[in-house]
Amino acid sequence: MSPSSTVKLTIDGRETTVPVGTTLFDAARGLGIDIPTLCHAQHQTPVGVCRVCTVEVKNARVLAAACVRPAEEGMVVSTATDSVQRARRTLAELLLSDHPSPCERQQATHDCELERFGTACGVTAPRFSSRPSPRGHDESSLFINVDHTACILCDRCIRGCSEIKGNFVIGRAAKGYQTHISFDTDVPMAASTCVGCGECMVSCPTGALTNKKIVDVDLPAGDEMTADRLQQLEIFKRMSGTFLDLNRGAVVKRTFQPGEIICREGDFGSTAFYILKGKVEVSIATPLGHSAARRQKDVGRKGFFSKLTELVTLEPKAQGAATARYIPIDAGVDLELSNPVAQLGPGDLFGEMTCMSFYPRSATVRAVETTEVLEMLRNVLQMLQKDKVFKRELDQRYRQRALDTHLRTVPIFAGMDNALFDRLRDKVELVRFEPKQVICRQGEVADSLYLIRIGFVKVSQEFPGGELVLRYLTRPDYFGEIGLLGQGGGERGERTATCTALDHVEAVRIKADDFHALMRDFPDVQARLAEEAQRRLEQSAKQRQAIGTLPLDDFLSQGLMEAQNLLVIDLERCTRCDQCVRACAAAHDGVTRLVRDGLRYDKYLIATSCRSCRDPLCMVGCPVGSIRRHSDSLEIIIEDWCIGCGLCANQCPYGNINLHPFTVMGEDPEHPGRRKAMVREKATTCDLSRDYAEPACQYACPHDALHRIEPLKFFGIPQ
Repeated sequence: MSPSSTVKLTIDGRETTVPVGTTLFDAARGLGIDIPTLCHAQHQTPVGVCRVCTVEVKNARVLAAACVRPAEEGMVVSTATDSVQRARRTLAELLLSDHPSPCERQQATHDCELERFGTACGVTAPRFSSRPSPRGHDESSLFINVDHTACILCDRCIRGCSEIKGNFVIGRAAKGYQTHISFDTDVPMAASTCVGCGECMVSCPTGALTNKKIVDVDLPAGDEMTADRLQQLEIFKRMSGTFLDLNRGAVVKRTFQPGEIICREGDFGSTAFYILKGKVEVSIATPLGHSAARRQKDVGRKGFFSKLTELVTLEPKAQGAATARYIPIDAGVDLELSNPVAQLGPGDLFGEMTCMSFYPRSATVRAVETTEVLEMLRNVLQMLQKDKVFKRELDQRYRQRALDTHLRTVPIFAGMDNALFDRLRDKVELVRFEPKQVICRQGEVADSLYLIRIGFVKVSQEFPGGELVLRYLTRPDYFGEIGLLGQGGGERGERTATCTALDHVEAVRIKADDFHALMRDFPDVQARLAEEAQRRLEQSAKQRQAIGTLPLDDFLSQGLMEAQNLLVIDLERCTRCDQCVRACAAAHDGVTRLVRDGLRYDKYLIATSCRSCRDPLCMVGCPVGSIRRHSDSLEIIIEDWCIGCGLCANQCPYGNINLHPFTVMGEDPEHPGRRKAMVREKATTCDLSRDYAEPACQYACPHDALHRIEPLKFFGIPQ
């Protein structure tokens, strides 16, 4: 090496010769002299942002960052003078003052580089007050935990993501104290294009980016799949080996013999299944009609309450031509209500919503032949969903097998001819949204119509006093039509409400141009949409009118503001004869929906009966979509295909939904092919005696003590 290509310098009294361009950090390391650093990693371009590697250069005006300062001829460098030690100690105090000590990494492995550096500098408690990052935690990702309070903005994750892996997902956002690392356009990590390679976790010196361990979840016994074995499978070929190594044990291969049950409807779970080979049958138990009163032929002597309910019975409405009804389940197919059975084969995925949102299993899955499946946890499933090739294959299967069925179950498309569905099949786009992700925001220009396939969407409006929840939507609901039709009052077709994903949501998206072309060519669909949009606007207007200052603390604390339809009993008139309870039971095959007990407000008893809440929490999370609000009235309806998981009963804040046992004929698991009587639980709630002219309980009261009322009007609450 020629003299002109090298420089000679002295570090801590020791001479060394290094190539031109060598940094002081690398020159010192060549002599075995340790210089601490936080932002510098040997395989990344140095940036000098932490200044922990500061050193003193003789005759220099200020201390220098060793990782970015190139060596110069004749330079004299000191790495441990008093001024250097004081500077490093102050830097450690400043960084640790905003750091949650011990951080996640320090708690788990005791190797947080910042806390280790602080200990080396003798820092026990920083002198400076703490100002943790206002962004807190981002827990949206299922495999990487993001703790902004532990981030020191060293940029190692950014360089690892961009320089090392070439993914360009992580960057900086904002300025000053608000500066933070961000993903894509500052979206939650789960909603970004992160591929889960793990390079950012490996690069991070603190607990800001850590591997999210799966705790309290044990996969059933099976053949554990290592990273090498998984990457031999087509669906895992494009997945990071680092990620699979970090999540070893999150995937097992299981083999089922014919007739063996893989999962059972109503059971809670946390895994999804991918079929490698074989065939499975998906089914739910024979639906039991119990939500409405079922009329039977007269047998023997009729009781008093049977006669009483007949007096208010409505004449049956004439039914049009029967149309097939489908039950949405947690798989790539829907089940026809009249025959709720389907089959899945190799390449099919089922159990997504149970895995992602911990909902009960929506159906029973049984092996038809010897079947091999991969059972996986949420973090692996979410990574698969980010794989564009895998997602495209799943979407293609959905288009071929279930899209037509889905579209036909959407009310606005009911009864339409095949031309409409043929046109939509290749036009629509399948999109996913993470929990709490805003799908569309109030005031934005409408650009799409969304048809919900999986999950639950909250529709709300912002007012000066806060947020008003208008409704919850799930399949076969849709949203976005009001802005596209221009019925919201805005000049540019603005959204009239904000729609937010409550859980992992999948939707079919129809873009604005395709929507308007569809409306021109299918005026019947436009008429239906316009009618529904007008109904929703009127309903929202009524709810807005109910917003006001409510001085009655008891009224609010008892949840009465949420109610749209209360069953109240005037205690000054009631004689406790219980005829209302018996009438309710007689109208519903012996299962009463009414309990004559509950909260007291003034002289009234608020009976334990469905309130038809403005914000019906009971509707959120049903794995088979069997609970809904009636389209033209207030009552909550539980459909016959309820699987009895109890989620709606648990979510009702007022205890107005109950599980009742019913005797049904089901398959005998001990004797395949035979059936036997068994008891199944189904959810029940007040349906306002929909088959009768007025609620049976109200009609039966001999003292006019019981009334169904609208609470705001009845109690004279100012609006």
